[in-house]
Parts: sequence; C-alpha cells; structure tokens
Amino acid sequence: MLDIAFKPSILLAHLPDVVAGQSTRHGGVSEGAYASLNLGISTADDPQAVAENRRRFFAALGFDAAQTASAHQVHGDAVLHVQAPGRYDGYDALVTTKKDLLLNVTVADCTPILIYDPVNQAIAAVHAGWKGTVLQIVAKTLQKMETLFGTRGYDCQTFIGTCIDRCDYEVDEDVARHFDAEFAEWNAEKGKFQLDLKAANKAQLLAQGVQNQNIEVSPYSTASCVADFFSHRAEKGITGRMLAVIAMKNVP
Repeated sequence: MLDIAFKPSILLAHLPDVVAGQSTRHGGVSEGAYASLNLGISTADDPQAVAENRRRFFAALGFDAAQTASAHQVHGDAVLHVQAPGRYDGYDALVTTKKDLLLNVTVADCTPILIYDPVNQAIAAVHAGWKGTVLQIVAKTLQKMETLFGTRGYDCQTFIGTCIDRCDYEVDEDVARHFDAEFAEWNAEKGKFQLDLKAANKAQLLAQGVQNQNIEVSPYSTASCVADFFSHRAEKGITGRMLAVIAMKNVP
C-alpha cells in the first residue's frame, strides 16, 4: 500500500538538484470519487478542494503554483519550449532549461514520461496516451531537445510513470492496428488486444539512443491499483487526476 502523496523516480532521486516523480491519490482533501489528492483542474471536483490539493502537493516538493508550467493537453504531438511559468494550450510535452520551474503533465491512465539531460541541464515532461504514442511524441520531444539544447539520448535519464498497464488495457482492432504486434497482443480468450503503452514508449526512447539502464519503468498499473492511483477506465470516467512532475532546483 502506497501511503505517500508522491512517488519519486528511483533513478533520479539520488540527484540533489532534480525533483522527478508522480503523485498518488493520497494526502488530499477531495471526497467521493475524487478522494483524496485529486490534482486535476478540469474535473467536476470542488475547485477549492483541488486548489488545496495542488497547494499541498507543490509545497511538499518545495514549490508553489507560481513556479509551475503545465498545458491543456490534446492527445497530440506538439512540444513546447517553456521559458516561464504558466498554463499553455494545445501541447502534450514541455521542455525547458530553466531552473526552479516545475514542469507537469496530467494523467489518469495515459503514460507520463520524464526526461533529464544532465549534460545540457534540460528536462522534459511528456503526456503519451495511445494517440500520442502513435504520433511518436516521446521521440519528437527528444528531437526537439536536441535541436534546442544539444541533447543526446545517450546522456538522458528517463522515467516512464504509472499508467494503465498491458494487463488492464484491452482495446479493439481500430486502436491495435496502429501498433506493432509486440505492443498490441491478441487475447483470444477476451476477444481483445492487450496494449502495452509502457513498452511502446520505451522502444521510442531506445530508438533515440537512451540507454536501457537509464530507463526506469513504473511497476504499477493505474487500473489495477485504484486504491493508490486514479484510473479513468477502471473508474468509468468519474475520477481524479495525478501529476507527473520534473524540475531542476537551483542548488548553491
């Protein structure tokens, strides 16, 4: 049982100047289907409860809302170079070299990916649902970082966060046909395909030169672990949202 509001990336936790990980559903004030740490501002939850949850969450990480950057996500492949805090419309990946700027993406089954380039001191937060995965948003994020900052995949440390896992993600042929068979395996007993978004996004990272030992993959599935994570599918659309976050702290 996870009893913390924040599940840090093990790979990045040892770095004193980096904050990276994902929220759980524990430690907030929301009630009912949104209990308790719902961080999603676009849900039907009480806005005051969400605001308090976000205040608590950011404060626990050493930040306030004025130091965060997020986007209204559209399941696309647009990558934004963020240079100031704020909420931006129409992006599913954010990149920056700014210190003390907490990038965050919102998830409740989709795959969050966090990227840290220690050589060029650059970071990224990526939201990859099945559509974003098909559009190669992770690969495009690394390519954008290379263009902007000189990032090489070989140097990066990455975290594929908690999302709906293969064991819980049943899809029909209209979705499965966009993926190679290794990521969308037919389950004859269920009459469905089992889609593996973690593996599909890991393959994109590897193809961009990220080393296997520098790719951490969360062992949890949102749909199997609804006591600890929000799941849009398992909870039939009425549920909260989690944040996956990354920042470089300006440590003296």
